[in-house]
Amino acid sequence: MVGGGWAGLAAAVRTTELGWQVEVFEAARQWGGRARALAAHAGSDPAGMATLDNGQHILIGGYSATLGLLQQLGVELESALLQLPLDLRYADGSGLAVPAWAARWPPPLDLLAAILGARGWDWRDRFALLRTSLRWRANGFTCAADLSVAGLCAGLPPRVIDELIEPLCLSALNTPLAQASAAVLLRVLQDALFGAGFGRWRGADLLLPRVGLDELLPGPALRWLAGRGARLHAGRRVTALQRQPEGWRIEAQDYDAVLLACPPREAARLVRSAGLGEMSNPNGSSESNGLGSGLADQASRHWIARAEALDYEAIATVYAQAQRADGSPAGLPHGAAMVALRSSREAPAQFAFDRGRLGGPAGLLAFVVSASRGERAEIERQVLAQAREQLGLNRLQALRTVVEKRATFACTPGLQRPGAEIAPGLWAAGDYVAGPYPATLEGAVRSGQQAAEGLQAGCWPAAGSGR
Repeated sequence: MVGGGWAGLAAAVRTTELGWQVEVFEAARQWGGRARALAAHAGSDPAGMATLDNGQHILIGGYSATLGLLQQLGVELESALLQLPLDLRYADGSGLAVPAWAARWPPPLDLLAAILGARGWDWRDRFALLRTSLRWRANGFTCAADLSVAGLCAGLPPRVIDELIEPLCLSALNTPLAQASAAVLLRVLQDALFGAGFGRWRGADLLLPRVGLDELLPGPALRWLAGRGARLHAGRRVTALQRQPEGWRIEAQDYDAVLLACPPREAARLVRSAGLGEMSNPNGSSESNGLGSGLADQASRHWIARAEALDYEAIATVYAQAQRADGSPAGLPHGAAMVALRSSREAPAQFAFDRGRLGGPAGLLAFVVSASRGERAEIERQVLAQAREQLGLNRLQALRTVVEKRATFACTPGLQRPGAEIAPGLWAAGDYVAGPYPATLEGAVRSGQQAAEGLQAGCWPAAGSGR
């Protein structure tokens, strides 16, 4: 296993379950990939440290694969995650949210209650969304592959697009509406707004981590794997991959199969290092090492081309300490754990989170800028000004601004994502691999589990062989 992010760890757990002896190489010294914990000073004590994350993540009740895996690893879901009914309201109370009296209604009745009770919406807004949602459902939440979210929602009123569709699209796909895939968004909406959810949670429930991301998945997964004999190596980058007559070689060690759960361009580099995808001679053998047929080489070239062609979108997270005039910690209005923000080019954040209500120091806030543009310092300045204007937080000090420049692939219409199988015994996992989900935690976990099962099906005689 090459890569110890959420996809790689999910794959490692699943392959271990299937009887394989697993070895995982992670290039970074910290596990978790793009969903990992950070440390920073926070609170009134200058020596105080807080656990931040490399971006503020939200899970939803429809993330059945992720929640199932966490439960399998022994995570106490009720204490690790704060459950909130769907709530996309702004600080002034306007916007869409499932009301408390409908919180236990089955979907889609809870969504119907949210639409009917949306503050600031007139009846034309409500009726247009209801009519459009029913049409999406009647069509099986499918549409043409080349349709953008902007095209899908062209008939909806501006308020519905601004206060519902755009926040959901940016949160799930991290891609602006005009460039975002309508087909992928519809699949997310199907599971989130109309799905059954996991356990007692409904698909649309928002689940906010109360613990650092390292203790949500990486920590429990590493302990689970170590307890079952897996060999785990942090801070060890795999420099090359070699094809052997009956398997693969990494650093003088032979393996029956390899699963690449590293970033797409790193995976493409390793595939190239193995001689796969090289141009073939007319007789069908590889020019570099004769490792496969021309057809196999062509498939590998296509995989590399798709992996290297992916474009990316950034996510910025501004962590800040809020205080009242008397110096005491301040939180979000009305004691909310999260609120939506009205975003624009000059006010780029879409959501604010009160980390003090999520197990962190009082007054620690996180502001999320999906599909972010610009430099770190400018983003930070704009977000602090936005917080003062929209939330009335006048005493706000930036602690750390995290910009993940390749946070997700750009989820565009008709995008041809690389598949999970690269060559016999060589598979890929990651939120970028072809599948129904965008680059989310759920997409990563699903891809890891599916790659493990595909590898097992293709290499079943070797399963349990100890390599």
